[in-house]
Amino acid sequence: MSDPLLEVRNLHVHFDTYDGVAEVINGVNFTLNQGETAALVGETGCGKSVTMKAVMGLLPSARIPEGEILYKGENVLELSDAKLHARRGREMSMIMQDPMTSLNPVLTVGEQMIDVLKWQGKPRLSVTNWVRDRLGGSTSAEHRERAIEMLADVEISAPKRVFNSYPVELSGGMRQRILIAIALLSEPDLLIADEPGTALDVTTEAKVLDLLEELVEERDTSVLYITHDLGVAREVSDYINVMYAGEIVEQTSTAELFADPQHPYTRGMLESIPSLSTGIGDGIEGHLPDYTDPPGACRFVDRCPYAEAACHEVYPYPRETEPDHTVACHLFDGSPVAEHHHELAEERVNIGPPSWTDASETDSESDAVADGGSAQ
Repeated sequence: MSDPLLEVRNLHVHFDTYDGVAEVINGVNFTLNQGETAALVGETGCGKSVTMKAVMGLLPSARIPEGEILYKGENVLELSDAKLHARRGREMSMIMQDPMTSLNPVLTVGEQMIDVLKWQGKPRLSVTNWVRDRLGGSTSAEHRERAIEMLADVEISAPKRVFNSYPVELSGGMRQRILIAIALLSEPDLLIADEPGTALDVTTEAKVLDLLEELVEERDTSVLYITHDLGVAREVSDYINVMYAGEIVEQTSTAELFADPQHPYTRGMLESIPSLSTGIGDGIEGHLPDYTDPPGACRFVDRCPYAEAACHEVYPYPRETEPDHTVACHLFDGSPVAEHHHELAEERVNIGPPSWTDASETDSESDAVADGGSAQ
């Protein structure tokens, strides 16, 4: 096992709203090892992007009352703004999910890539100095050559033409490739890909994901994919973290998750995947809880078909049910993963083993994912 590159420990993220305090992230724990590719999976609104923006230090309006984010052993929450900016520029990079809004429409692709090469990781640049530099025309041939080379690496057939193009002149797939090129310019150790294929058609998405996988393998980059699509997660990741309503409810290797899904939410996601044998799928009834007034114990309790009285009263701390398989559910026995959950373990009421209706149904849905299905 390689050394951890990123460790998130008991992370809480709150937002002050007119309706009260929104407790969006509630005690998230996960680890990304050096050279590993992991996925953070969950439905829209469950807190995936908020978690990653907290890792990147991109939540100025949020409060983080508790938790640690350790990057190479150093808590980034304790870094000064200048140190975090420098590290984020050189060692940590992120691909945003919407290529049209992530690129500046009034600058050419080349101008944006040159700015990244020239200023990324350096102290914040004032508008005045940026304009002076722009008017001075100090773009080096080295920067231009590096940018065009990177465009070619992401399989853009006419890199020099695209270098001089504006984003609006390019297709969605082309813009997504440009975002990948920009993210990899500094050859980061950590790359966060926030649903990089969401805005693309299925064929283009597959090509972009294959390209991204090939590029990160060449550079030995650690990657954390954010996605709602279990098919994508199975294709690109070694390890999967399932998130629901700001909490990690299941963690294990990708192969193990599809062979033995345990949490009712994970099983519900698998059962909602369309397939030829089972049809479109019923999905999961209900909706995410209100973050300003979430359930006091299990946040999935109102949607769970197996909920019992204890699920309304005792927090379902993450427990290790098998080696390297963690589940936050009272239906399973296991030792608490985190030390601060040992007291909760003493309060736990044993509900009994899960009474799944038909394990073969989930197995067939897992096979559907392998065939290209997706959970929306």
